[in-house]
Order: sequence, then C-alpha cells, then structure tokens
Amino acid sequence: MWFRDASVSRRWLAPGLGGSAFLLLFLLLSFGIARRGGSALSCPKDCMCASNIISCSNALRASALPSHFPPYAAVLDLSHNNLTQVRAEWAPSLLPHLHSLLLNRNQLVFISTEAFNNLPHLKYLDLSSNFIASLGENLFSKLKKLEVLLLYNNRISKIDRTAFEEMASLQKLYLSHNVITRFPLELVKKDGALLPELALLDLSSNKIKTIFEDEITDLPAWVKNGLYVHSNPLTCNCKLYNLFSHWQKRQLSSAVDFEEELRCDIDQSRKGIRIFSLPEVMNCTEVKEQSFVAYRGQNITISCDTRQRGVTIREWLTPKFERVPQENNNSSMLVLTNGSLQISNIGMEDMGPYTCYAVSQVFNETFCVHVTVHNFTQHGATDTLNTAYTTLVGCILSVILVLIYLYLTPCRCWCRSSEKQANQREDSINSSMLSTTPNHNPEGAGGKEGLNRHMTPSNAQGQNGKCKPNSSPKEETKGAQRAERKMSDQDSVSSVFSDTPIVGSSQNEGGRRCGRDKTGAELVGLL
Repeated sequence: MWFRDASVSRRWLAPGLGGSAFLLLFLLLSFGIARRGGSALSCPKDCMCASNIISCSNALRASALPSHFPPYAAVLDLSHNNLTQVRAEWAPSLLPHLHSLLLNRNQLVFISTEAFNNLPHLKYLDLSSNFIASLGENLFSKLKKLEVLLLYNNRISKIDRTAFEEMASLQKLYLSHNVITRFPLELVKKDGALLPELALLDLSSNKIKTIFEDEITDLPAWVKNGLYVHSNPLTCNCKLYNLFSHWQKRQLSSAVDFEEELRCDIDQSRKGIRIFSLPEVMNCTEVKEQSFVAYRGQNITISCDTRQRGVTIREWLTPKFERVPQENNNSSMLVLTNGSLQISNIGMEDMGPYTCYAVSQVFNETFCVHVTVHNFTQHGATDTLNTAYTTLVGCILSVILVLIYLYLTPCRCWCRSSEKQANQREDSINSSMLSTTPNHNPEGAGGKEGLNRHMTPSNAQGQNGKCKPNSSPKEETKGAQRAERKMSDQDSVSSVFSDTPIVGSSQNEGGRRCGRDKTGAELVGLL
C-alpha cells in the first residue's frame, strides 16, 4: 500500500524526477527516523525531544552543558544534573524561540554575565536549589523579557544593585531560603523602582532584621500583597505591628496566608514573638485604618489603592451615598482617569467616609477611606502660632529692658547728691568770677572780702551809688524773696550769660534806708 501511495506522491510532488532518484530520496527520509522522541540529527545525546520541548533532566553524565541545542527549542529542561557552571559558550548560536529554561537542582556556583546573551525571548528562568552565593553586576540585564525568576534555596548573601537592571518585564522574583541580610528596597521603592512590574517578591526565610516600614507603607497595595517577609528575624517595634496589622485588615496575601510565620525578636531572651501579639508585649497602639487628614479650602486626591493590579472600573461614593461623576465635570468632586478621587476646595461638609468599588476580571474589592477636615486653612494654625510667639518675645524683651534700666544704670540718684553739693560750690565761684555783678553767695567767695566791699550793697542804690527816691516796699519784698531761693546748678550757669545782675539781699536789709554807714554796706555785701 505504501508503494501505491508513494507512486501517487511521486506523480504529484516530483513529476520531473526519475524512479531511482525518488527512491533514493525516500530511503534517506526513512532512515532519518526520530530517536527517543527527537530527530537523530538535532536532538542532543541522552536527551528526550518532544516537538519543541527538550528534556535533559537527570540525563547528563558530564558536569558541563551540551554544546548544541536545536534552534526551534521552546522549553529546555536541564534540571537534576551535576552542572557546576553556566558559561557564555553553552549557547553559541541564537535560540530565538526559547521561553523557558530550567537549571534547578544542580550544583551551580558560577554563572557568566554573558550566559544569557543569545536568549532574547526568555520569560521563565529557574535557578533554584543550587549553590549560588552572589548575584554579580548586570547578571540578568540581557533578559529584558523575563517575567519569572526563581532563585530560592541557594546560598545568596550578596546582591549587586545592578543585577536586575533593565528587567522592566519581571513580575515574580523568588529569593526565599537564602542568607540575605539586607532588604533590597531599590527593587520595589515607590519612585524609580528597578522592577516597575514586580508583583511578587518572596524574601521569606532569610536573615533580614530590619525592613523600611515607612517606605513599605507608601507602596501600592498590589505590591504589598505579594511582598513576603515571613520567617525572618525581624526586630520588634510598633511600626512593624501597625504595618502588618494594616495588611491583615486589607486581607493581603502576604499577611493572611502566613500569619503564624510572621514573628520578630525583642532581645536574645525573647525571640520568635508573634507580630500580631505585640500590643500585649510592647503596649503598641493601633493606628486608625485608612484615614486622610485635610484642611479647609485644600485640594486633595485620594487613590483607590486596590490589591489587584489592572482594575478596569472604579467608582466612588460620598458620605451622603452619592455617586461621584467621572472626569470632565464641573463638580468639585470627580473621578480621574486612573481611578483616584479628586476633591477641590474641600469643606467641613465633605468630611466622612468615602467608598471605592473596584471591579476586575479576577475579583471585586471595596476600599474605604475616612476623611477628616480641620476647620481652618493649612497655614492658619501656623500664623496663629507665629503671632503668639511674636507677642511672647516682645513681652520678654520689654521685661529685660526694664530690668536693665532699673539695675544696670551707671549711677543711681542718691549717688549724685554729694556731687551736686560740690558742683554747686564750684559753679557759684565760677559765676562770681565771670559775672560783672556781685555774687549772691558770700561763702563762695572764699576769704576775698575786699572784693565784696566795693560791690553795690543792694538794689536800693542806683548805678552811681546814689539812693533811688522811688523805691517801694513791694520791690524790697521781691528782692528778699529772690535772695531766699537757693539757686540750682542750672540757675548758676545761666546767670553767667544773663543780662540781669545777680544781687545779694536779705529780709532785714532793703531799700528802706539809704544813708547807712560803711559797716552796714559791708554786711549787706556779705549777705
């Protein structure tokens, strides 16, 4: 029968060939039968080939990889062997269809940085259960389309910061059961993460003692949902409790699935304490779930932070159970294109719980946020504080200035009494010497009595020493009153430059009698 079919095929496929030529071609194709599920010309020795799957699991006798693999290979299984190295020349030619490479359960200690240069479309790489101790510089940078990387159950203690650069498509990274001591925050940090699409990071069962609670809190929920850090010797603190307590209430898989394995250490004597029991041990207070604080007149944006990425529909309800309209609406509340709620010029009437309903292909989720609005602007409290502070500083400075004036002046009033007496005596002498009229104080003249004898005795005489006929008692009384007044320092000084003569007088001597003798005139001059 097959000869009959062959003749038919010969007529249709090779009408120009002779019978001998067709027979020779048929024999060559017949002897090229598959051996152990693959072609004898392309399937590696000791491997099993089934279509585009090449399985060399537990089949390689040597510790090195075969030097040739068919270019049509899509899945290559090299697990459960004794391979120790993966060098650059293991794949000398391009494998454009290879998307899955399994190298687990070997004895790998070295991987060349050029080992994956000819695998441009690789999406799944399994390097678990080996003896890899470190991840070098730009080790996986050529795998730009890799989505899943398994590195668990190795001896990794050092990870270069550039080991995962340019891996924008990586979604799952398994690093559990190693000896990692530093949390690689650069892989998942909110701004500028090396792996922006990473949805699962397994760091469980390592030697990590500290995680960055504040930075992790700000991560999206879909990242925290796949962040596994259980079975690590974490250091106990209240921030750690609040972090995982929040994850538990949000029903995140990383906290719910491994609740018992989430433990921490306080000291050498208290290890392995359940994180969710820390309020009883360390008196931790729980923070309010999903609260948002705003100020009157502020513009705020609330994100609908769901634990599932790729949510297609998000709807918000106000505290009055009113549906918030979508973008391109004149309302003060609207839903942006990314699902966030924007409230403009928020007021006291906008305070209360807001609910977001998220719908995806996998499941639906409800997310609630309680908004608290303070009845003052964001800068109002600061301005009030500045005014009070300025007033307080002014009062303190005033008190200090008063104290300086009272207690730190160079000389008080009572310390100048003796100086005034001395100055009065000296000023009287100086005024007597400078003035053309006789001095009113006879004591200030010292012992110079001869000078006073030749001066005018009283205002009852004229300029020529003669008696004024029209002198009255009123003028005598005024002169006596002026003699009684004790002149101050200022009066003595001003008398030097005054045109009015300073005349000494007394109540007993006046203008009553003009014809007194020389002895009476001398007495009046002394007074």
